[in-house]
This record gives sequence, structure tokens and C-alpha cells, in this order.
Amino acid sequence: MDIAQRVDALRICMKENGISMYYIPSNDFHNSEYTGNYFKCREFISGFDGSAGTVVVTMEEAGLWTDGRYFIQAEEQLKGSGIKLYKAGTEGTIKIKDYIVENLQAGEALGFDGRTVPSAWAEDILASFKVTGAKINSSLDLVGEIWEERPQIEPQPAMLLDICYAGEKREDKIARIREYMRKHGADYHIVSTLDDIAWILNIRGNDIHCNPVVLSYLVIGMEDIVLFASKEALGWKVENVLADAGVSIRDYNDIYNYARNFENGSRIMLDKSTINYSIVNNIPAEAEILDLVNPSVLWKAVKNNIETANIKEAHIKDGVAVTRFIYWIKKNMGRTQMSELSLIEKLEKIRSRGENYIGPSFDTIAGYGSHGAIVHYSAVPGTDVAVEPGNLLLVDTGGHYLEGTTDITRTILIGNRATEEQKKYYTAVLRGNLNLCDAHFLYGCTGVSLDYIARKPLWDMGCNYNHGTGHGVGYLLNVHEPPNAFRYHILPYPGENAVLEEGMVTSDEPGIYIEGRFGIRLENLILCVKREKTEYGQFMGFEHLTLVPFDRDLINIELMDDKEKELLNNYHKKVYENISPYLDVEETEWLERACAPL
Repeated sequence: MDIAQRVDALRICMKENGISMYYIPSNDFHNSEYTGNYFKCREFISGFDGSAGTVVVTMEEAGLWTDGRYFIQAEEQLKGSGIKLYKAGTEGTIKIKDYIVENLQAGEALGFDGRTVPSAWAEDILASFKVTGAKINSSLDLVGEIWEERPQIEPQPAMLLDICYAGEKREDKIARIREYMRKHGADYHIVSTLDDIAWILNIRGNDIHCNPVVLSYLVIGMEDIVLFASKEALGWKVENVLADAGVSIRDYNDIYNYARNFENGSRIMLDKSTINYSIVNNIPAEAEILDLVNPSVLWKAVKNNIETANIKEAHIKDGVAVTRFIYWIKKNMGRTQMSELSLIEKLEKIRSRGENYIGPSFDTIAGYGSHGAIVHYSAVPGTDVAVEPGNLLLVDTGGHYLEGTTDITRTILIGNRATEEQKKYYTAVLRGNLNLCDAHFLYGCTGVSLDYIARKPLWDMGCNYNHGTGHGVGYLLNVHEPPNAFRYHILPYPGENAVLEEGMVTSDEPGIYIEGRFGIRLENLILCVKREKTEYGQFMGFEHLTLVPFDRDLINIELMDDKEKELLNNYHKKVYENISPYLDVEETEWLERACAPL
């Protein structure tokens, strides 16, 4: 079936089930950003394969909502589907909730799979329907009914993360959580977010591509702990170690029956913004729900001293790999055939030589020329293009090591001469990147307070980029990890607007995208650190973690002030000192030139 036929088949199912509108998010059962193939219902029904997007289907029309990272990609992939693109967050675009409420009449039903929507979202819709008279049916996986040869859920082997990498015993993390529960009067704590579970138990897996997590749910009681997961995937070693920590194992899908059997009067702590509606809906009405952000969200974001030391080591390893990769491109461009896909393969080959390398932290983005203007472009055989002298190459990439997770973007001149326009934009992005890392601020600031620093050089030019300036990064976990971030607006969920704490790792990645021509993004991971304490309070700052040179061929030094030149020179000095010992003679000579003072 093509996309239009799939939508038609869905409408037949909707009619059979008395559904006037069907809601299809990108989520799995855990509100994960990235999902396994079984959960890609939105992609199946629309053909759009970006990581973020929501489809709403009525009997008359269908729409896809996605954010600024994917506008160009979505327009291309939706052609001929009959599905309308709604550019979320832009002026004049109706919000999904408003669309749903305005287009459902009294007595009509909104259908969705309650396992794939956060409880807070479903309850918000229900509150609106009390006014309009519409209703919901949350028990329908209608896409699953029409999806022939749907991939199966196939849990992968899990592993234990040694204390030399985790820096804190799972028993101590559990004790911290129980103390938090005691403080809030909770009898049980349900955790459904996969990275939180992996962090709490010091386990890792491979159940989601590039996300080292285990498909599971966790219920922590004051006396017992239950992990709902595949016993086969955990294996006897992991199961025995968890048993020593008081954790028993039950089948993955048993969580719904378990939720039905909470004792009357018990107090259940959970986060409605992340836990799925079906779990919450199964909890007896006689139990009390405490809607709180999972404490592990903040705790895992604040890396301990062992994690921090390891992360710095991971970035040296990754810096060596990416530096070698850029050197190889510069040496061979115009002489060796290159394409977006071949360069992705080349980088992975170089990176895989690193000790304790596990795999990519996300699928590498390699966008040449106009493809670089597509924020989250994905090169596939049908889109792959030759990389030849004459334009810019944007590479956004990262790796998982036992020592931590990396994420870096570099824009590389392919050829010998950049245009003045390219230099103007590159220099503006570079200035934003450097100045954000140099921020000196009073404790209590969030990323909203600082985002302006990175955007200012572009805003001064009347330009902008339609994505956040930075996101938190996990420790051998999700490359996008709340609650720390750099954005110029406050997000709706309380767990995503955190005060910047010592030990948080955040990306610093301003960019500019000239549709149809080129894109520029420069990304370093930065570590939040304490600076001086005065009578006015504790001051904070950042340190660069990423150690890879910027492209001197794209810099117009006349557009930089003396302080910015100093920042770049100091950064390049740090890169050279940390990376050169691991390079051969030719690579070192090139790096010395690349890092030479302005």
C-alpha cells in the first residue's frame, strides 16, 4: 500500500470502531524520543521518518505536525500523500490540541493507543472534552490493525554498567529514591522512562537504535522492587546481580495488571508528563496518585566526579577520531571519490578503532550543499550525493563509549575557497558557540537565561535557527537528555526547564540554514562548572568537552572582536594539546596548522 492507501485503510478501521478522529504520535510505550521499529506507526501512516512528529486523521483530512528541524524534510516526504504539513511553533499554525478540540463535535470520539500517549496529555484532552461533549477511546491500536508484516518487539541482551563507569552503586541510587518517596509520603514509585530505569539500575541495553536502554518498567516500593522486562534479554548474570539489590523480574507486559492491583489508599508517585495513559488509567481510583517529576531526571543529569572524569576521556577518544576524519577529508577532497554515505562509513570505521567504543549515539548526519540546510537530514541511497569541491559539508555525529556519550557538529569547507557569504554566516555561528561557552552567570539561571548569547550574532543579522541551542546529554544513555537545555522559550513540562547545575553536560550548537544552498552548524558539548563565590552568590560557567578544531578556511577574523579571537585561540590550544599526542606525524602537522593562533 502507498501512503494514501494506508490512510484510507485507517479510515475504514476508524469507521468500524466509531472513531471520528485518530491520533498517532511518534512515541513508544515509554515516551521515548527515538523508538524501535515496532513503534514507528506515525512513520508507517505518513512516510515521514523524522524523529519528531504527530499525525491526526479525520474522515475528511489528515495532517502532520512537526518542528522546525524537519520542515524541509517533511515537505519533501509528504508530497503526494494527501497529508497536510503543519509547521509547529510558527505564526498562523494551529496547535494540535486546538485542532482536535475544534474539529470534534459532541458525541464524536477521538481514538488513540493509550500506551503511546503521556497521561498528562490525555487528561488535558479529556478536560477540554468535558466542555465540548466529545469523548475518547484509548484502547485502539488501529495502525497495528492495518500494518501488515509489522516488525516485532525483539528485546536485545542487556549488560551491567560497572561502578568504575557509573560512579554510584544501584543500591545507593535506590536508597536515594526511597528517601525521596518517604519525604513525599509515597508508597510506590512507577518509572517508565527507559533512560531513568537504566540509570537507576546501572544497566544498559540495545532495544532502541543508538539508545543503550532496556525496554522495561520499574516499580519501586518501600520494601520491594519489580522490573518488568524480558528475562531472556536480561540473562542470568544481570538478573542475579539485580536480585542482590532486591529487584525481582516480571514479564514486560505485566505492568498493566500490576497497576490494577495497588492497594486501596496506597500513594503512587509518578510523572504524568512521561508515563503512558494506559498505566495511569489502570490504577484503582481508591489509590492516590502523586504527580511529580521523577527525581532521577535531575540526578542523572548532574554527572558525578567519576562520570565527569570518564566523559573527558571519552571526548579525547572521540576528538582523535573526528579530527582524523576531517584531516582525511581535507587531504583527499578532489582526489578521492566521496559521497555523504561513504563519509559516514569512513567516520564510523575510524571511530570504531577507539578503545571501549560501543557504537554511534545517533545516526550520523552528513549533509553536503543544500542537504546541509535540512536540519536533521538523513542520507540514504536514494538521496546520497557526491561530495566535491565547491560547497560546505555539515557533519553532526556522536559516539557511545563506556566512558560516556559524545555529540559534535562541524561544518567543513570542501574546496580551497569559501565565499564571503559563507564566511559571514560561519563566523556568526562560531561567535555564538564560543560566547555561550564563555558565559559567566549567577547560579539559578536556566538555559532560557543564556540562549540569547548564542543567537545574538545571528539575530543582529536578522537571522535565526528553528531549533534549540542545546540539549542535555546522558552518560552512555540518550544523546538528548532533559532537563537541562538552551532555548529562548520556556517549555510546557516542568521537567525540562532545569536550573543549570555543576556537572550537567549540555550541547552548544547554533546554526544557520540557507534553504537550497548550504547549512552551517557548530556543536560542542560543554560542562557546567562552579566559578567564584562572592557576596553576591555562587557564579557558574562552562568548560569545553568536545576537542576538534573549527575550520579556519571559513572564518572571517575581521568579524570577530579581540575577546572572541582569544576564545578561539585558547580553544584550539586545548585541542592541540589533548589530541596531537595520539596522531601520526602528518596528522599532527595538519592539526598544528588548523589550531594555529589567529
